Amino acid sequence: MSNESADQILEALDPDQRDVALALHGPVCVLAGAGTGKTRAITHRIAYGVRTGVYTPTSVLAVTFTARAAGEMRTRLRELGATGVQARTFHAAALRQLSYFWPKVVGGAPPRILEYKAPVVGEAARRLGLGVDRIAVRDLSSEVEWSKVSLVTADDYVKACAAIDRPAPAGYDHQTVARLIASYEEVKTERSVIDFEDVLLMLGDMLSSQGAMADEVRRQYRHFVVDEYQDVSPLQQFVLDQWLGGRKELCVVGDPSQTIYSFTGATPHHLLTFPKKYPGAQVVKLVRDYRSTPQVVTLANQLLARAGRRGGAHQALELVAQRPSGPPVAYVAYDDDEAEAKGIAAQIGRLLAAGTRASEIAILYRTNAQSEGFEQALADAGIAYLVRGGERFFQRKEVRDAIVLLRGAARSADPQVPMPETVRDVLITAGWANEPPSARGAARERWESMQALVALADDVARVAPQDAPPTVVSFVAELDERASAQHAPTVEGVTLASLHAAKGLEWDAVFLAGMSEGLMPISLAETDEAVAEERRLLYVGITRAREHLQVSFGRSRNPGGRASRRRTRFLDGLWPDDEQSRAPRRSRANQNKVQLTGEYDQALFEQLREWRLSVAQETDKPAFTILVDGTLAAIAETRPASVPDLARINGIGPAKIERYGATLLDIVARSAG
Repeated sequence: MSNESADQILEALDPDQRDVALALHGPVCVLAGAGTGKTRAITHRIAYGVRTGVYTPTSVLAVTFTARAAGEMRTRLRELGATGVQARTFHAAALRQLSYFWPKVVGGAPPRILEYKAPVVGEAARRLGLGVDRIAVRDLSSEVEWSKVSLVTADDYVKACAAIDRPAPAGYDHQTVARLIASYEEVKTERSVIDFEDVLLMLGDMLSSQGAMADEVRRQYRHFVVDEYQDVSPLQQFVLDQWLGGRKELCVVGDPSQTIYSFTGATPHHLLTFPKKYPGAQVVKLVRDYRSTPQVVTLANQLLARAGRRGGAHQALELVAQRPSGPPVAYVAYDDDEAEAKGIAAQIGRLLAAGTRASEIAILYRTNAQSEGFEQALADAGIAYLVRGGERFFQRKEVRDAIVLLRGAARSADPQVPMPETVRDVLITAGWANEPPSARGAARERWESMQALVALADDVARVAPQDAPPTVVSFVAELDERASAQHAPTVEGVTLASLHAAKGLEWDAVFLAGMSEGLMPISLAETDEAVAEERRLLYVGITRAREHLQVSFGRSRNPGGRASRRRTRFLDGLWPDDEQSRAPRRSRANQNKVQLTGEYDQALFEQLREWRLSVAQETDKPAFTILVDGTLAAIAETRPASVPDLARINGIGPAKIERYGATLLDIVARSAG
C-alpha cells in the first residue's frame, strides 16, 4: 500500500485538480479538457476520500467506457493506496451484479451472452424475407444496438427516428427496420441468449422493480464516479439512476468537445444538463493542458472556435498549454495517397533516428480502410507497427505461451532473485533475447510481444513498495487481471489507428493523414449535427499529440491521377496556404506579420487573459472567440505601442482593433510602467 498521506495526495495536484479532490460529496461535475489530467484528478479524489476516512473503499464504484481505462484506473488507485475500490466498465459492473442476483431473483443460471449480433440479425432478416449481405447485416446490427442503448423499442422506432430526423440504414425504410428489431428479439428468446445491451436493461429493470435487491446494491455502493460522461447513453443513464436511487453522491467527468460516439447512442445531454438536474452541483473546469505544446493547443482551440454556436463552440473549454514551446504544426499536401504514405514513413524514420520510440508515434486516419497503404509503406521502410483494433495482445500465441511458462515458474521461483530477473530468465527459454532480431516480420513481432512483458515486469517492480517487493506470483496475477480487462502493456511499434480508436490515447508524434473533404468530414456526414461531430473527431485527433503534429492529405487517390481533392474545410483559415492565397487582397499594414520566438512576458500574458475573461463574461461569449491564447502570447511578446504594431499580429484584424485596440495598448503600456 502507498504510504502517501492525505496532504501528499493533494500536493500532487494543481489548484483546479485539487478542487476536484476536495469535493468529496456530490453532486460534482468536472468539465475536463483534453490532456488536463482528469484521470489523475478523480483517482486522487477517491484516494483522498479513502485516506481521510470519508469513503470506505468497497463503497466506491467508478465506471468508465473501456476495459483499458478501467484497468488503468485500478492501477493508479492501487499505487495511491486505495485498494478495494471497484473500477469497471458499465457492462462489467452490470454483468457482475446481474450474475450475482439472477439465481436469487429469476432462478438458475443467467442466459448465455451473445458475443456477436450478426448471426441473429441475419436470421431475423431471413425470417422477414429480407435479402441481406454482410455489409447490410453489419449496418442493421448497429441500428439494433442504437435502438437498445437509446431505450427505443420496435413499437417506438419509427416515431423516434422521425423526431430526431434519423435516417434508416441504407436500402431500408424505418418500418422494415422496426419489424427487424422485433424479429431479432424473438430469435434471441428462442435461442435463450441475451446481448450486451440486455445486461444493462435487465439489471436496470430488476433494480427498479425488486426493492430488496436495489437496497442491497445501494447499501454496498454509496459513492459513484462516472468518467467520459459525455459518452453516456440513455440506457447507461437509466442504470446509473437505479444505482443512485435518488441519492446525490455522484461525480461525473467529461468534455462535450470529445463527444464522438453519437452514432452508438452516446449523448452529451446528460453532462450539459447536470447542473440543471442537480441544482447546487459543484462544477469544476480543468483547462490546464499538460499533454501538448502551445502550438498543438492553439490549433485545437482555433478549430473549435471556428465551429460557431451551432457547432458547439459555446460549450468548448479553451485549453491553456502548460508545456514549453515546441515545433510548429506541419501541413503537407502530397501528390497522391501513395506519396503521402511514403512521405510519412520517411518522416517517422527521421524521428526514430533522432531517438523517438516507435511506440510514441501514431498515424491516425478516418476509416480503417486507409490503413493498408501506411502498413505497406512502413513495412517497406523496415519500421515495426501495430494496427489498433487488430489481434488483441493477450490473445497472441506467444503471449499465451509466455504466461503459461511464467505461471509454472511462479511455483518454484527463488524469492531471493528479483522478479524482473526471473521473468527474463523464463522468457529466454521462449525465444526472447536482450536485443531484437534483425529479421522483420513474424520473428520481430514475437520478440516485441515478449519485450512488452519484460518492460511491464520492470514497471511493476518500480512502483512496488519497498517493504513488499513483487513476486512472479503477483506478476502473473497482474497479467491475469490485465488480460481480463484487455489492459495490454505497450508494444514497441508505430501505432496505426482510426480517429475513433485513438480516443483516450496520446503519443509524442502524431500524423493526421487523409485529411481531405469526403474523409474529414466523411461524405456520410450530411446533417449539421453530423458535421459538428466530425469536427470534434478531428479535435480528438489533434489533441492526441504531445509535441510533433503533422496534418496531411493526398491531392489524388492514385499516382498520376487528377488532383481533384481539397483539404478539409475544418482547416479553412488555419492551413498556411490559405494565408498565402489571400495575400494579394491583404492591406499593406498586414503584409509584414511579426515573427515570434514563443518567449513572452508571462505577467503581461496573465493580465491580458484576465481582461479577456471579463469581456467574455460581460458579452456572454466564449473567451477564445474574443482573442485566442496565441494572439495574447504574441501581444505579450512584442508589446505593441501603436495601432500599426497591433495590426502586424496574427489574429488581430480591423474589427478587433476597432473594438479592443485602445484597451490592449493601454494594458501593455501600464504593464511597462
